[in-house]
Amino acid sequence: MFRFCAWVALLVALPPLPAFAQEQQDAGNPSAIDPIPPQVPVEAFTARSEFGSAKLSPRGTRFGFIHRSGGQTSVVLVDAGTREPVHAIRVDEDYGLRWFSWAGEDRVLLSIETKQWFFGLPLPITQLLVFDIATQETSSIGFDYQGPEGDDVLYIDPYGRYIVLSVSEDWKSDPDVWRFPLDGSGAAGAVKIESRKKGIEEWFADSSGVVRLGVGWTMGKSAIVYYRSGPEDRFKRVAKIKQHDEANDYWNVLGIFEGRDTGYAIVQDPSGRQVLREFDYSTGEPGRLIHAQPGWDVDAVNLDGKQVLGITYTDDASRTVWFDEDMKRIQRELEQALPQSRIEIISRAGLERMLVLEHGPSDPGAIYVYDARARTLDLFANLRPQIDHTQMAVPHGVTYTARDGQSIRAYLTLPKGREPRGLPLVILPHGGPYGIRDTLRFEDWSQLLANRGYAVLQPNYRGSGGYGEAFETLGDGQIGRAMQDDLDDAMDWAVAEGIADPARVCLVGASYGGYAALWGVIRNPERYRCAASFAGVTDYDAQFKYSGKSLERRYRREWKHRLRGTGEGEIDLKEVSPAHQVARLVRPVLLAHGKKDSRVPFSQFEDMATAARDAGKEIELLELDDNHHLTKEENASEWLETLVEFLARHNPAD
Repeated sequence: MFRFCAWVALLVALPPLPAFAQEQQDAGNPSAIDPIPPQVPVEAFTARSEFGSAKLSPRGTRFGFIHRSGGQTSVVLVDAGTREPVHAIRVDEDYGLRWFSWAGEDRVLLSIETKQWFFGLPLPITQLLVFDIATQETSSIGFDYQGPEGDDVLYIDPYGRYIVLSVSEDWKSDPDVWRFPLDGSGAAGAVKIESRKKGIEEWFADSSGVVRLGVGWTMGKSAIVYYRSGPEDRFKRVAKIKQHDEANDYWNVLGIFEGRDTGYAIVQDPSGRQVLREFDYSTGEPGRLIHAQPGWDVDAVNLDGKQVLGITYTDDASRTVWFDEDMKRIQRELEQALPQSRIEIISRAGLERMLVLEHGPSDPGAIYVYDARARTLDLFANLRPQIDHTQMAVPHGVTYTARDGQSIRAYLTLPKGREPRGLPLVILPHGGPYGIRDTLRFEDWSQLLANRGYAVLQPNYRGSGGYGEAFETLGDGQIGRAMQDDLDDAMDWAVAEGIADPARVCLVGASYGGYAALWGVIRNPERYRCAASFAGVTDYDAQFKYSGKSLERRYRREWKHRLRGTGEGEIDLKEVSPAHQVARLVRPVLLAHGKKDSRVPFSQFEDMATAARDAGKEIELLELDDNHHLTKEENASEWLETLVEFLARHNPAD
């Protein structure tokens, strides 16, 4: 499954990057039209390493990042001092790499995803492995027979000796908690440290690895919480919370700390925004307010042991607010060293060494290594070495009003060198759909399409995350309905502004965005000339049946509620599923899918293709030997080449 070798000379020293274009928050008319840039090859948008995944080891001696090339996925390990590659942990193409993490300085954990047939359905399962740098050997963590979630790590020993893992013995059982050694002995050396308890589906450990909290869900959709203050105490039931009770937020565990009952929780305040508060696990009572970001949700917390260093939030882009004075100073110095750019500290080993991402909305950016002792900031790699960011379009944030009066934020990318009047438009809805959103950042597909002469509009339709719970829940039961209206209203805005030609609009998307593209062109053929979908859902009943089997009970119930709505508003998903409504299709469609997709199964593609054939509808089909994320560069390139050619035929830019 895996093979290991020293990394060859793939990474080279790169010249310093030129300054990035100043970010603009809202659309405006440029004072002058730039010349039309040359066409950038499709491969420039697909040939890259995921340096953004880079993580420093605990003491900062090494860092790793995910690299994908030629269908091969690897976790590359680099000496942080010399920046010389040390090893590459190569993952077989039949397995999807979900994440990696350091276990001490000399071991790396990897979570992979594969499929297992269950009652005739290929369902995703996760497995955990450990790679030992000294021996260059890998070993499995877990049992030969276990439940579908094999990577629920509760604690990693900072010295890399063991992990604490929650795992079920089969698909139906509640999980036990085990301590697994990382010395290669695998299951033979595992010790059960907490036996399953009826109804507890999820366990949490504290900062020293002691299991302190368990949560289960009743048939009546209530959460039952069990807690103990220390390893010598017994678990006690401390809370019972109904599914939609606001108290649920407090039990989204951010951290349980050795020697105390108080931790932190991101919860909703009376205004509907997410804020950071203290929380007492032993009583279920909230404590003092730590931070509320005016106008925006708190997304995440930066912790160092028991100390809160800062928080992140997202307006049009991700931002960090540091409370720690040292981190404030370092952030300020980095921004002075790399002006006119967004600066994100993506990984750190204390205050001594950090990995820094410099980027902009029209620039994919670069990774730097910051060494506090040496007072150096060294360029490590460009994220898209084949792209000249000065030739890319600068996306802008815009706001429009939906037909029911709801304000919707979107991002508009105008083709460089063309007057922004009467342009061909591509509406590019994001995936998810719930809790996910687009931001003002470099985005490959929108930049490629803009480079080919299209205006691109990315609406954060209702149901998207980041705008408060009230906005997100507006999407409940609105798939194919109000969520689709928001896309139509985005088109109307662009036409009313004079930006888009109403006769030259197409929909393009992936995953949920692929669904929205298909459904939009079926539902409103008078609006759209064509649609292109990659990995789109075509039958929501079948998708719910597929995904529901691998979801925990509470998530399965929640997703059902979100998809179908409740009460009088409950929807028959067949009425908004393209595979069931394809007889209405009168516009050109490009349908693409990966055969190894474990998120939206390939059967969704097959069902749509069969339904179209039976209805006498001709659609363009593209099958790719890949997964939901198109990890093979050649497949990503084939999809984008096919997409560009499809749009050129059915909605030419010039």
